[in-house]
Amino acid sequence: MKNIIITGFFLIHFISLWAQTTVDDSDALYREDQFYFGLTYNTFLDTPNGFSQSGFSPGLKLGFIRDFPINSKRTIAVALGLGYAFNTHSENIKIIKSADVFQYEIVNANSFKKNRFSHHGIEIPIEFRWRTSSPQEYKFWRIYAGFKASYLFASNYLFENSAGRTRLDHINLNPWQYGLTLSLGYNNWNGYLYYGLNPMFRDAFVDQDELELKSVKIGLMFYFL
Repeated sequence: MKNIIITGFFLIHFISLWAQTTVDDSDALYREDQFYFGLTYNTFLDTPNGFSQSGFSPGLKLGFIRDFPINSKRTIAVALGLGYAFNTHSENIKIIKSADVFQYEIVNANSFKKNRFSHHGIEIPIEFRWRTSSPQEYKFWRIYAGFKASYLFASNYLFENSAGRTRLDHINLNPWQYGLTLSLGYNNWNGYLYYGLNPMFRDAFVDQDELELKSVKIGLMFYFL
C-alpha cells in the first residue's frame, strides 16, 4: 500500500514537470477544481447471509486536490489530493469484544434500537481528469476517474437495545482502505461513486466465514477553485 502511494506521488510530480513545459505561457496559471466537498450514502458488497442495513448510513468528505494539466488546452489533467472523511454504517452486524478479541454475529434488526460503527480517515485521492473548461468558461462538463487510499485513524461502534448501551472504540477495521472512484457531472453538481477493493474489517469472521465487506459509496461531489 505504501509503495502504491509513493509511486503515485512520483508519477504526479513527473507529469506536472512535463506539463509545465508543454502549456502556453498565457494559460500557465489556469487550473481547475482544487477543493472538494462530498456527501455519500454508504453500503457494502460481499455481505454475509442475513446481512441488512438498519438505517441511513451517511458519509462526508472534504479536502484539497492539486490539479496538473497535461495538454495545451488544459482540458486533460491529473490531480493528487489530501482530505478528511467521516463515515457511518448502520447495519445488523453486532460486534462483541471479549478478552481483547473481537467477535461478530448477525442479529435480528428488531433486537436493537441502534447498531452502527463510524470511522474517521485521511484520504489521498489520485484522479485522471477530463473536462470541457477554458480560462473563460466556469460551467463545464467533467469526468474524473481515479484511485483513493484512506488511512483510518479513529473508529467506534455503538449498540443499543432495551437492556442498555455498549460502546467500543478502535474496532478491528483495516487501517488502510483503498478503491476506485468516479465523479461526473456539469458545473457544481456531480455524481460520485467509490468502489472499495479491500475488506472493511481485519481478521473478522461470522459463523466461521470470513467477513469480507467491501465499501461502496454513492453520492454527490462538489468541486471549487
